Amino acid sequence: MKLIVGLGNPGEKYRNNRHNVGWLVLDVLKQEISKSEFLISKQIPNPNFQFQKKFQSEVIKVNNLILAKPLTMMNSSGVAVKKLVNQYKVKISDLYVIHDDLDIQLGDYKIQKSKGPKEHKGLMSIDEALGTSDYWHIRVGVDNRPLDNRTPGEEYVLQDFTNEEKGILDTTSQKLLIDLIALISK
Repeated sequence: MKLIVGLGNPGEKYRNNRHNVGWLVLDVLKQEISKSEFLISKQIPNPNFQFQKKFQSEVIKVNNLILAKPLTMMNSSGVAVKKLVNQYKVKISDLYVIHDDLDIQLGDYKIQKSKGPKEHKGLMSIDEALGTSDYWHIRVGVDNRPLDNRTPGEEYVLQDFTNEEKGILDTTSQKLLIDLIALISK
């Protein structure tokens, strides 16, 4: 069983924030699943995220793949992730967490095992809940701040993507998914 978690904050005011990039990438992945045999052995018509109260998450389960959006606030993501890992008996090596990263420029990403940004409270919550950081980090760059006027990180990630940035993110998401699919197919 593979578990792909996209980090974000629930609520309309956060929907297009840079901090919600995990949810935005999961939505692109969901679209790919619904229109093709991209990840699965048979086509599944229109999979949708369903609220699962016991996991404090919205979840899609398709064959041996689970996509999840924790509905806890970002800084408490570990609560939901631990419930999902335990319920589905997911090995830590089969956990993939998609998150924003201010150490990476918008348009770039890194997929690394056990390595996240310098400080990310959502990841710190997951690390604490699981007792390890030895899972896959899908680090999506969101930094597009001008060098001469750098908004503080905690403020910046809670701002919405501009339309231009959203276009860059869409292109990045498509590239990222190709690499992610190759990784989880091994």
